[in-house]
Amino acid sequence: MTQPYALTTEVLNGVAVITLDMPGSPVNKFNRGLKDEFVALFDRLERDLNVKSAVLLSGKKDSWIAGADIDEFLELKSAAEAERLSHEGQLLLDSIHEMRTPLVCAIHGAALGGALEFALAAHYRIATDHPKTVLALPEVQIGLIPGAGGTQRLPKLIGVRAALDMILTGKNIRAKKALQIGLVDEMVHPSILRKIAIQRAHEIAEGTRRHVKHSGGMSGFLLDENPAGRRIVLKKAREETLKKTGGHYPAPLAAIEAVAAGLNSGPSKGYREEARLFGEMAMTEVSKQLIFIFFATTALKKDAGVDGVDAASVMPINKVGILGSGFMGAGIASIAIQQGTVVRMKDADHGRVAKGFGAVREILKERLIKKQITRTQMSDTLSLLGGTIDYSGFESVDLVIEAVFEDIDVKHQVLQETEAVIRPTAIYASNTSTIPITKIAEAAREPDRVLGMHFFSPVQKMPLLEVITAERTHPSITASAVAYGKKLGKTVIVVRDGPGFYVNRILTPYINEAGRLLDQGVAIDAIDKALTDFGFPVGPITLVDEVGLDVGSKAGKIMHEAFGERFAPPASMQAVVASGRYGRKVKKGFYLYDEEGKKGDVDQSVYALLAPGARETNATSGSQLQARTEMTATEIQNRTILPMLNEAARCLAENVIRSARDGDVGAVFGFGFPPFRGGPFRYIDSIGVAEIVRQLEDLNDRFPGRFEPAELLLSMARRGERFYPES
Repeated sequence: MTQPYALTTEVLNGVAVITLDMPGSPVNKFNRGLKDEFVALFDRLERDLNVKSAVLLSGKKDSWIAGADIDEFLELKSAAEAERLSHEGQLLLDSIHEMRTPLVCAIHGAALGGALEFALAAHYRIATDHPKTVLALPEVQIGLIPGAGGTQRLPKLIGVRAALDMILTGKNIRAKKALQIGLVDEMVHPSILRKIAIQRAHEIAEGTRRHVKHSGGMSGFLLDENPAGRRIVLKKAREETLKKTGGHYPAPLAAIEAVAAGLNSGPSKGYREEARLFGEMAMTEVSKQLIFIFFATTALKKDAGVDGVDAASVMPINKVGILGSGFMGAGIASIAIQQGTVVRMKDADHGRVAKGFGAVREILKERLIKKQITRTQMSDTLSLLGGTIDYSGFESVDLVIEAVFEDIDVKHQVLQETEAVIRPTAIYASNTSTIPITKIAEAAREPDRVLGMHFFSPVQKMPLLEVITAERTHPSITASAVAYGKKLGKTVIVVRDGPGFYVNRILTPYINEAGRLLDQGVAIDAIDKALTDFGFPVGPITLVDEVGLDVGSKAGKIMHEAFGERFAPPASMQAVVASGRYGRKVKKGFYLYDEEGKKGDVDQSVYALLAPGARETNATSGSQLQARTEMTATEIQNRTILPMLNEAARCLAENVIRSARDGDVGAVFGFGFPPFRGGPFRYIDSIGVAEIVRQLEDLNDRFPGRFEPAELLLSMARRGERFYPES
């Protein structure tokens, strides 16, 4: 079946104006069909002597080209096949660069991955000064490297330091920054993009305008333009990448090697190394897991969260009331107003409301400092936020988000007070992290309009939102909350009600087991290091210090009451909480903190508070030294991670989560389960269900009751099943 034409061309006074608009797709993507169409078009233009130059525009609204079609990567069966794909892309873009007819890329909207590599091969680049216009090489985020010449052309265009920063982080570059570093030649208003692009194409063809290489100044001369400086830059990049990734992600290091090959041995060697390394990366397990995460989150963006609800019954949310102006309430308010929502924030007194306003202002100020918004935009955004100590203004809200103290009586009181004021059509959502929504809804006049919207801290940075459905929550209410969560930029999973919901439920046994290791005398930093070595962003002891031991203790009590002895809190954790050490927020926890709250070394004095087995001392030379229990990193990892995996399987069996996919995304985005391992269920598959069961049974023999394998795992092991079919 022939692919419908995506490219249309109009020749205006010697300029071929090419418009790319892929039929039936919301965005333009490079695939084999489009590449073939480009080859045929440029071959035709090269032979048409009436055409002197060309312009490439997008026919999509606010999007240029979203990059390569990642579906095609899944079809690759070997490193050699992936290397060949890379080489073909390099040849195509090289032919564009060598064309008789110079090409101007007129970029409005996202130019990502292969799209930016395409633009790098062109002769002139113009970008619009618009929030949707971003340029990036995000391949490392799916375990790959740029494979169509990006590692070779970008350093030549903007210098090795700026190029490595883009390639190794995958971060978006806005038009203004792109102009400053020489990534684009001009920045214009969207309304004149076409006109200016055609004009520049005329000028380039006539020889009156050309691309001018960006000067990096003295530092550019010292570090980008000479071999000694480049060696220093590359060495530092390798060191920092290893430190940041812990060696778990091979793609960033491969990208550095591809860049180095071109700089040190010339373009021919550089392109060969890029293609070879692209082929290698495409076959890594890390890339497969990261691509899974990419597809899972993409699918969730299209998922309404509930079956049988049509778009017409999804309620538009334009005004939100927030109960509580503390850390969470202010964080929710900050992301809501940035999406154009009018927000009314309530607290008990003016001082607390003012403090909440200050917290929101600081979040926006951070964006201002990073030049992500202007002062005018900041002022306009803050104008959407109002405050109150009563319920004035709540009578017109579409959604109320409650973020008050984790106490069921307090939550019942504010629910009843709020329902007396809001419209009967308004949605009421609790941001509770552990209390069942059904229990909160017992006090509701309209329980079918009550659900949970569990944001994660800090709200403005953490990507996940759990939408929790209670027993009587109406499906249209769930769908409306999911839609609004997506509008706020969150990755949303729908979770069935229950203590701890999904993320905190599987996190609790992980934290508890870390506490039991403390009970046995294992060193605090040894526990944390074992888990960061596994791939977590922070260890479990650091995590409870960050969240707050008092918060964790209250949540742990609720979980213990709900699930019994397998969730019993460890003695050491309880002792530290009882001493008033609540973690970073009071600058006193398991670790030392400076006045700004920056974490230091382990606070050795905390060992005196721990369980008897954890605070034994040896007298040596008249001093008291802590005698710590030696334990291998593997043992620490198994003791903490296996109960988490086990609980995740229970959640799936109990329909707390709708699918293994949701469970994996929730763990990765909710608390940083290592993305390169794919999430709890993908990780179980990679080890093998039967092997996970065997390890759990071995631990349960040693510690009866805490590691008893979930029935789902036992039945899957007997039948040789996986959570995901073999790829």
